[in-house]
Amino acid sequence: MLDLNLPKYSFKIKEGSEGLCIFDRCRGKYVALTPEEWVRQNMVEYLIQAKNFPAARIGNEVTVMINGMRKRSDTVIYDKEMRPRAIVEYKAPSVKITPKVFDQIANYNFVLNVDVLIVSNGLAHYCCRMDSETKKYMFLREIPEYQSLNW
Repeated sequence: MLDLNLPKYSFKIKEGSEGLCIFDRCRGKYVALTPEEWVRQNMVEYLIQAKNFPAARIGNEVTVMINGMRKRSDTVIYDKEMRPRAIVEYKAPSVKITPKVFDQIANYNFVLNVDVLIVSNGLAHYCCRMDSETKKYMFLREIPEYQSLNW
């Protein structure tokens, strides 16, 4: 798989009926190893191992209802009371991060109303903090440590 702008991690990868599959520790099962999934699995490991996010508070492919339609948020991170506090959106490394990508994650946030939004294509990572009163976000220089978020 493509080298990403993240530390290197070890994964369980196997050949499945439809190609390569990677074990998703959050979902507890093997899933198709697409370029976007490669970014997701590496970013989740980065959040857990480098930024100390508790693995038990990370959910992948979380269903969200938007205007009566079922959508899937790539990753949702929860606090101690299991309230959503961050959304992570992934794109394949070949996909450029644009304002349209932020529009997608913002739509999920209208429902979840989280504090932190993260977008990554594995090569570029963006993190912003939401101001729920003004409905604006402020970009951060890096993804913060879990403990510093005071959740």
